[in-house]
Amino acid sequence: MAKWLIKSEPSECGIDDFARDPDGFIPWDGVRNYQARNFLAQMAEGDEVFLYHSSCKHIGIAGIVRVVRGAYPDPLQFDPESHYHDPKSTRDKPRWQAVDMQFVSRLPRLISLDRLKSLPALAELPLVRRGSRLSVMPVSEAEWQAILALPNG
Repeated sequence: MAKWLIKSEPSECGIDDFARDPDGFIPWDGVRNYQARNFLAQMAEGDEVFLYHSSCKHIGIAGIVRVVRGAYPDPLQFDPESHYHDPKSTRDKPRWQAVDMQFVSRLPRLISLDRLKSLPALAELPLVRRGSRLSVMPVSEAEWQAILALPNG
């Protein structure tokens, strides 16, 4: 199973949204960056994902979700009423992907970006690199374990 990190504003979709219905799922759609789209296309059922809250007062990793449905064409690209509509995308050749994710756990305490940046084991993680704005990124097994090993009480 692969490991990932996704970024979202909690006012749009945060760990609380996932936790409200732990048996349900939330489509992860509307991603309109080609590199992030390519990463979404690699996600498969069972992959674990850190949910990172961004563009808010308290930024950092807030919890873990799991992919329950691998990549499929993002339906928003076909909806002319959607902010994420893409008139160049067709059902025969969709340009954008979505995945469905489900709640796994909320972290006892948010792991801040400053704390993540302080870990040498995460030096190659795009999240901690200057100028990185990707909303979807892979996390190596070593990086995943380094994050989980942080005291979080």
